[in-house]
Amino acid sequence: MEFVRLLLVFLHLLGMGMLVAMFFLQMRAGAGAPLNKGWLHGAGLQLLTGLALVGLAPVTDQDYDHVKIGVKLLVLVAIGVLALVFARKPAAPAWLPRALAGLVVLNVGVAVFWT
Repeated sequence: MEFVRLLLVFLHLLGMGMLVAMFFLQMRAGAGAPLNKGWLHGAGLQLLTGLALVGLAPVTDQDYDHVKIGVKLLVLVAIGVLALVFARKPAAPAWLPRALAGLVVLNVGVAVFWT
């Protein structure tokens, strides 16, 4: 079961890496470019693996702070909603990539510094 937990952590971190990479790709695309669909894929991967990690907590003898997990979930939902709303537009607003990146950094900060 430890392998499954570590695999989920690995995939969760890859999802975070995807979100960071999307920021750099979005900035490279320039102003007026459509929002990269990778924002949705990274957020979805983070959501699925995070929920799986919390769901498997009793089996893997992990003890998570549920308030912290709730805050991380809210931030991730904000990322997903923003990405979903603006993914259908022909051009992303100039503020959007930086706002999404700020939310990603906030989520990583909560994960690391909230003990």
